[in-house]
Amino acid sequence: MFNNLTHSIHRIILAAVVGVLCSPVGGFAAEAVEKDMLGGGDKPWWFWPLILFVFCFVLGILAVMAGVGGGVLYVPLVSGFFPFHIDFVRGVGLMVALAGALAAGPGLLRRNLANLRLALPVALIASTFSIIGAMLGLYLSALNPDIIQVCLGATIVGIAALLIFSKNSEKPVVTRQDAFGMALGLGGVYWDEGAGESVEWKTHRTVLGFFMFILIGLVAGMFGLGAGWANVPVLNLMMGAPLKVSVATSKFLLSITDTSAAWIYMNRGCVIPLIGVPSIVGLMLGSLLGVKLLAIAKPKMIRVFVICVLLFAGLKAMDKGLGLGILG
Repeated sequence: MFNNLTHSIHRIILAAVVGVLCSPVGGFAAEAVEKDMLGGGDKPWWFWPLILFVFCFVLGILAVMAGVGGGVLYVPLVSGFFPFHIDFVRGVGLMVALAGALAAGPGLLRRNLANLRLALPVALIASTFSIIGAMLGLYLSALNPDIIQVCLGATIVGIAALLIFSKNSEKPVVTRQDAFGMALGLGGVYWDEGAGESVEWKTHRTVLGFFMFILIGLVAGMFGLGAGWANVPVLNLMMGAPLKVSVATSKFLLSITDTSAAWIYMNRGCVIPLIGVPSIVGLMLGSLLGVKLLAIAKPKMIRVFVICVLLFAGLKAMDKGLGLGILG
């Protein structure tokens, strides 16, 4: 019975892959990927997927130990150093962020760390504008992919600066909740296992925080970065949610926001199994190892290293988009 079930799953996966590649959009995308990846046939078809798997495995380790999402590292580095079109990288980047969010979301909800009252209105705003961002990004890419490369590079440099200067607060003090947050019931209680106590929290500056998620949604959809790098500072520092609630709610948010933008890229044939499968599998396996190494590693040193990598990746993307050739 188990063998029959396994064979059935294999057939379903194979049918899905063939369906994507044989569809009009998927066929065009597969042909474009083959042209980009094989570089005129001088390398076997499995060369770049294998290199991508190893690269993403290392990336998954670094992402966990640095406390950043895989998507924010994946898109600038893969677009800068691999011969893939930027549209394919952005599409898979959203799937990479989505895979991690879907894996973590249910557990965070069960432990009452991810807050639905906080997540749903924010998700509505961010997912709506992530769709607009995805459509805008594909339009600009159709005009000239270099535009997206330059904008991506500038965004990544800005994210690196945000990581340098933002200092998360474990339990922000909110003396008075604003009327909008009170009307939406944005608050709650969670059990802090580390401190062994119940923590009550509420939000403030709710309207300003919601406006920030418009920008976050646009950037996430346009560049395929996910949005954990921005969700946590806004929820924690601006709106006053505790750090654990902010991180957990942000992770749950990605499963909604990234899904909305990912459908746009899938519909345009920008999510290719030949790129997506080694990327997602490599990152997930690397994340599992990263969790084990986290106990003996020095996260602050890893974080500094990742910030340096982000700065370099952002400058590399800008260099590639402008055609300067300074960074190779």
